[in-house]
Amino acid sequence: MNAWNEEPWVAQVEAVAGRPLQQVTPLHGGMIGEVYRVRFADGAQAVAKVDRRAQPELAIEGMMLGYLGAHSGVPVPALWHVAPDLLLMDYLPGASSFDGAAEAHLAELLVDLHGIHADACGFDRDTLIGLLPQPNPWTASWVDFFREQRLRHLGQRAVAMGRMPAALMTRIDALARRLDDIIEEPARPSLLHGDIWAANVLAKDGHITGVLDPAIYYGHREIELAYIFLFHSFGDAFRDRYLELWPLTPGYFQERIFVYQLYPLLSHVCHFGGHYVQSTATMLARVGF
Repeated sequence: MNAWNEEPWVAQVEAVAGRPLQQVTPLHGGMIGEVYRVRFADGAQAVAKVDRRAQPELAIEGMMLGYLGAHSGVPVPALWHVAPDLLLMDYLPGASSFDGAAEAHLAELLVDLHGIHADACGFDRDTLIGLLPQPNPWTASWVDFFREQRLRHLGQRAVAMGRMPAALMTRIDALARRLDDIIEEPARPSLLHGDIWAANVLAKDGHITGVLDPAIYYGHREIELAYIFLFHSFGDAFRDRYLELWPLTPGYFQERIFVYQLYPLLSHVCHFGGHYVQSTATMLARVGF
């Protein structure tokens, strides 16, 4: 008997699918839960994501995938089953490896995604960024939203977790008070994936086949691009195609990008600590704080 036959979630998957499993293969997954490629006796395949924590949160991820599937053209897996402790969804082909054609296709998909708008910043409910709560109260001003729900929220959390010294939070507060002079309000808030980097995107034959693990909300598209550029997830083909389709206003690459890159850095401080603390300090100094 295979060891996976003993797992309680296997019976859940078989009950949902109405057919027996034949093979289970572990996959690299996100920060929440374990991820498996499952093959049924009839040859059909799916992906099962399992959250064994006392307070499982996979239903939030399922909601976000469902929202992107219903409101955008971004390729996300169709959902078979959504529960706090189990997601069952389509298996999507592809790998996190990108040629120029795939990068350009991703740029086109994100331009379309960012062309979906709301009248305010935030979302109908709080979401997650990795393991962390991501507050999304509807807020008229992007500057106010970024100040309170992104910079100060994660900065204060990092200090409370013991991951970051309070002196660094003092510098973040100083920047927060000056945000009106540095970043801009969008014409209208855009729908953002929220966690776009290489491991959350799949490609095959020059096309994007899947976008995974979202952290959605409505905000300024500049923060999405800043996250992508911070970790060099995609190269010149992505950047050139995106800017060809939707240019950024002057000053972005000189200053605003570095302010926005503080949010993913603070997320990494909360998750991992270590050298991300110094990276945050360096980024603050880069913008004069």
